Amino acid sequence: MNIAITSGYVVPVEGQPIDGGTVLVVDGKIAAVGPDASVAVPAGTPVVDAAGAWVLPGFVEAHGHLGVHEEAEGWAGQDTNEMTDPNGARMRALDAINPADAGFADALAGGVTSAVIKPGSGNPVGGQTVAVKCWGRSVDDMLIRQPVSVKSALGENPKRVYGDKKQLPSTRQGVAAVIRDAFTRAQDYLTRREHAAAEGKPFERDAGLEVLVRVLGQELPWCQHTHRADDIATALRLADEFGYRVVINHGTEAHLLADEIARRDVPVIAGPLFTTRTKVEVRQRTLANPGILTRAGVKVAITTDHPVVPINFLVHQVTLCVKEGLDRGTALRTITTNPAEILGLDDRVGSLRPGLDGDVVIWSGDPLDVMSRALRVFVEGREVYRWHEGTRSGSVVDPYYREPATA
Repeated sequence: MNIAITSGYVVPVEGQPIDGGTVLVVDGKIAAVGPDASVAVPAGTPVVDAAGAWVLPGFVEAHGHLGVHEEAEGWAGQDTNEMTDPNGARMRALDAINPADAGFADALAGGVTSAVIKPGSGNPVGGQTVAVKCWGRSVDDMLIRQPVSVKSALGENPKRVYGDKKQLPSTRQGVAAVIRDAFTRAQDYLTRREHAAAEGKPFERDAGLEVLVRVLGQELPWCQHTHRADDIATALRLADEFGYRVVINHGTEAHLLADEIARRDVPVIAGPLFTTRTKVEVRQRTLANPGILTRAGVKVAITTDHPVVPINFLVHQVTLCVKEGLDRGTALRTITTNPAEILGLDDRVGSLRPGLDGDVVIWSGDPLDVMSRALRVFVEGREVYRWHEGTRSGSVVDPYYREPATA
């Protein structure tokens, strides 16, 4: 799709804002970003006048459960955790996403155009995560990358799930042991696979171990659900032991170990931040956490963990983190460039840069002002959401509708 968005206050995130700027999208990709006078708009290109509005890249949700934990569907729409096997490395969130989940429309209303969808935290090894656009007929149409990372969980959740079943793991010792055993088997599997290849012999493949081998090879990051400081220390210890790239997810008490996290250059996906202290391990939840981490040199993304916090509140969490000490210049990066870079998606999304996908949002004003709203949302140059001031409501383009063919 082709579109030229002109005359707006363009915030590319990478680079300085442009007052009176144009974003040109050609064939779904950003072709040019610059002052209106410097961008040549090809004849016949649809033009959107964004005068008086802010123009930003679509936000990136780094950790959510859109489509796998469907809203208002109860048991029928709950496919977040396969809690029958502590090691779910072979599971794929991709296979459980329902694009018709209402959360996707909410995402667009909040300026979120991309989301990394993850299995839940019921298992020590939860499964493979996937990055998708927040609009499309099927997950295959929406796909950005699969897999993006592998989800793992430490702390209360897996020990509760399997402790209730009176099986391993029922303690923090057991949870760490399941993860350690999984990687030890993956190391042995890799050795056998290499020997079989060298000898030209057949080899029986294992889908779960194949994925863990990719983690050991640092091809896929290890997204580690962990809240408490002692669990974060265990996450760092396991990563040191096996040499994989760990990403702390949630990190409620990460500010208590900010120096250790920064020293290892480990990123943190922080949140959700609009929750009560629902369990022991989140007693020290604070909106100051992202600011403390960034000042220590940690790369931070902020998450809603949708549906724990509605995904359209993503930017509002950032606003309140600024109120509690997060540098304003860094704030927008926590939901744009940082999640894209942390999860290896920065060749597709996260900023307004030529060559990236044409995911552009026109805002009524500064998105960090809670009174601002997303007015128009474009995914790969196609308008998929619009706010209607007259009815005080937003509408999403039906992804199942296609224009009739013309003769």
